[in-house]
Amino acid sequence: MKPLLKTLARALFTAALLTPALVTATSSQASAPAPNACTDFDDYVNGTWKATTELPADRARVGSFDQLARGNDKLLAAALAELAARPGLQSTPALTRLAAYYRSGMDLAAIDKAGLAAVAPLLQRVNAVTREGLPALLAELARHQVAAPLSLFVAPDAKDVRRNVLTATQAGLGLPDRDDYAKTDATTLRIKAAYRQHAAKLLTAADLPADGAALEALLAFESRLADASMTRVQRRDPNASYNPFTVAELQAHAPGLDWKALLAAYSGRAAGVPLILGQPLFAQAVAELARDAPLATWRSYLSVRLLDATAQHLPRALAQSYFNYHSVAQRGLKAPPPRVEQVILQIGGATGGAPMGEALGQLFAAQAFSPLAQQRAFQMIGDIREGMRQRVKASPWMSPATQTLALEKLDAMVAKIGVPERWKTFDGLDIQADDYAGNLLRSLAWVNAERLADLDKPVDRIRWNTSPHIVNAFAGGGNQIIFPAGILQPPFFDASADDASNYGAIGMIIGHEITHHFDDRGRQFDSVGNLRDWWTAADAAAYKARADRTAALYSGYEPLPGERINGRQTLGENLSDLGGMQIAYVGLQIALERQRKAGLATPLIEGRTPEQRFFMSNAVVWRSKQRDEALINQLRTGQHSPGRFRVLGPMSNMASFAQAFGCKAGDAMVAAEPIVVW
Repeated sequence: MKPLLKTLARALFTAALLTPALVTATSSQASAPAPNACTDFDDYVNGTWKATTELPADRARVGSFDQLARGNDKLLAAALAELAARPGLQSTPALTRLAAYYRSGMDLAAIDKAGLAAVAPLLQRVNAVTREGLPALLAELARHQVAAPLSLFVAPDAKDVRRNVLTATQAGLGLPDRDDYAKTDATTLRIKAAYRQHAAKLLTAADLPADGAALEALLAFESRLADASMTRVQRRDPNASYNPFTVAELQAHAPGLDWKALLAAYSGRAAGVPLILGQPLFAQAVAELARDAPLATWRSYLSVRLLDATAQHLPRALAQSYFNYHSVAQRGLKAPPPRVEQVILQIGGATGGAPMGEALGQLFAAQAFSPLAQQRAFQMIGDIREGMRQRVKASPWMSPATQTLALEKLDAMVAKIGVPERWKTFDGLDIQADDYAGNLLRSLAWVNAERLADLDKPVDRIRWNTSPHIVNAFAGGGNQIIFPAGILQPPFFDASADDASNYGAIGMIIGHEITHHFDDRGRQFDSVGNLRDWWTAADAAAYKARADRTAALYSGYEPLPGERINGRQTLGENLSDLGGMQIAYVGLQIALERQRKAGLATPLIEGRTPEQRFFMSNAVVWRSKQRDEALINQLRTGQHSPGRFRVLGPMSNMASFAQAFGCKAGDAMVAAEPIVVW
């Protein structure tokens, strides 16, 4: 891209997300009337911001993550517009395809004119399905990543991460959670009513009955699937979701569906393929429905799932129905976000894992990737990894044998930072500038075929499953941690800020991702990333006791009246917050000592010590304000605690926080019996 665009894009990006420097921002907020730091540190740092920040009609939440993501979107919007307008800038096949996909998404008139043409062949197959043809139809939908009712995909074998295997997991529910089918509270009833309205519109579009009887049959069908589904807490147990089956074993386990036919049609292998079954009871329910449920109900169910999966790429009436159900009813939005943001999200996916997400990342990296940020991040990871090493060695509850294996795992952990070593080329993917829904289906089928080609081959440990433009970080399979370029920016990382601010922000997130590999689920994987028990029984019991206390702590938090955090459902994230703060703080001390040895000062800044700036910077990271509907949805279905409790929980259990702010026993921010895992 030409230098002028780069300059404008960076200026737009900076204006969108840069408040004053991290420390200045937190200090100015803290100077406003607010509770004492030892009473409520979230309000102490973020109270003024919350009181003066309005939620725009097109947002369910605003906060540091959201602010940076919108900045990245604005940068990409400008870059995409120029890329599409100037073919000469399309210097790679990925960028050529990206420009065409973007143009197709922005052309609402063409989308309306195309109608259901792209999905019509699949809808016709659904409408003509027979009992004998059902396995092949389910396979065809799965090849387009329409999870109805199973999600089929190729992924590393959890117990041998060197090889790829076929995996099948529960999916295909229209309501947000499996428990919603039995609940009768006001929120659930409101969402059920919205789902019925949405399903009726989709059925009408498919030219199928949408009356009360058809909707009742649809919900009864999904209720049977929900009854056989694991809860979100149950799915946190990786061993419970690891169930190898041959085709013959699966047929005996779940008679009623021709599994060989389904797996052969999906894989292209006549004998089918063995697989890892996530939820055996769910497979039995699917087979029973395949045998017993009326074909008319199957047609309704599969049509709804297909059209819901593609609605955002279809004419405005269906896209609006999707928005009304998924964004208004579930998250409380009052208006849709700008069209270009919708297109960026639909091309890239929420976590960058959509088929062409990495193409957006390639464009973003050309505009905003900072080698300096990457270099500093590697140094911070080194310091924080050393912080974890010190904490493990000093652990009072872990035996030397388990400590040795924990340190082996820590040392083997692989960090991916900024951008992939190798960009995808998207060979063979057909993207057309006037076929938005067709582009979605072709790209899903293309990436599915790419993954199927991985069967029986070694796992590609270079490949990314996210994109550089994403504002997030990940603890990936195979004992990896991933930090896209999109998050290596203020307020998470600022090359001009002091170490204390950076270690409190991106440093804590680094610590969080490291700790994920030692949380209640991650600790069950070894240094290679294989699911293997490497703990002594006594150490496992000691860990569980601390994890139980963590679950109880967070289950006691009530963000809204009658709506508590599910401490079991969010346990992995909460443990990673508690441990991540601890090891990031040790990492800061290592960095400060390195500065002192080099003769560099570690002064007060605006009257704040480095330790105080560390905690204040972290509180800024988690500041957020969201609609009640979105918060309730997060509490019921999410893995993360709300931002406020990601401040209060970890800091109130850290002696170093109390020391930094002079807090005393009995203060609200000082736990009577601190929980220390790592």
